[in-house]
Amino acid sequence: MAAEPAQRAAKARKPAVAADDAGEFASFAQWREVSAFIDDMVARHGYSRAELEGTLSKVRFVDSAIQLMKPAPASKPKNWAAYRARFVEPVRINAGVSFWNEHADALQRAEEQFGVPAEIIVGILGVETVYGRNTGNFRVMDAITTLAFAYPDTPTRQARMDYFRGELANTLLFARDSGIDPFSLRGSYAGAVGWPQFMPGSIRRYAVDFDGDGRIDLRNSPVDAIGSIANFLVQHGWKRGEPTVFPAALDASSGSGWEMFLNQGLQAKFRLDEIRAAGVQTPVEPPSDMLFGLVDLQNGAAPTEYWLGANNFFAITQYNRSFFYAMSVIDLGRAVRTARGI
Repeated sequence: MAAEPAQRAAKARKPAVAADDAGEFASFAQWREVSAFIDDMVARHGYSRAELEGTLSKVRFVDSAIQLMKPAPASKPKNWAAYRARFVEPVRINAGVSFWNEHADALQRAEEQFGVPAEIIVGILGVETVYGRNTGNFRVMDAITTLAFAYPDTPTRQARMDYFRGELANTLLFARDSGIDPFSLRGSYAGAVGWPQFMPGSIRRYAVDFDGDGRIDLRNSPVDAIGSIANFLVQHGWKRGEPTVFPAALDASSGSGWEMFLNQGLQAKFRLDEIRAAGVQTPVEPPSDMLFGLVDLQNGAAPTEYWLGANNFFAITQYNRSFFYAMSVIDLGRAVRTARGI
């Protein structure tokens, strides 16, 4: 299928923009850890050392990426209501209605092919980039290289540097496979790219050419973004036709047995009868043959909100490992669907 007319027009518009943070040259190619990374890329992927040294010599150190990766102060309480208000709000809802109307055919096709409802895809695109408005303007090579070799001092520093070194490899491989300049990629301070904010590794594993133009382009093709999000969710466990969440409440007279279901990872793994036996009430009757996890949305000084998350809820958390994120996606998608009124 050829690209849609509006899509071709969007691809033709490539305004010149400046980077969010130009950074400073840091002679990355001379760093010992970078030299080891180059050796690995030469051995595993057939690069020439001179080629990679030349590429990495152009990378800039981006201090703002490091600062933005530092964890928030531990004393700041989580507040679901405040978080939700950032995303389920008039600008995103109205933009979501326009996006859904414009791309109704592609959204329907994704739902039919992958089994992911349009409202979930719309919710993710709204939360991630306000439908392509805020895709980030850091040079991906700068941001990812900085985080791969100079991640801030945190308890998970080495694991995170290992992750970003993998993403640096994926950035270089994606650029080589696509025939593009790796420095042409712009994205978030963490290196996420395009409408759906895929990391380079996710682009290589999960992105699809959904507009049928023969190439994958998450930076300029909302239709590719639609199909890629749906494929990502399916590859992370989304089940066609299954629900996401059910409201829950705690029976104050039953003690604290329900606490055993908190902080149990991003997976639906408990039976409904055992959750209920611990004092979790369900105003809406969930299917008895499904597994669930107890989702707690902390509200600062206000009461915590509870839900039962089904398998598809936890599939969304694989996009961003946060209960707040997944519920915002669900709520925004529902709000757009309601506002659309079709």
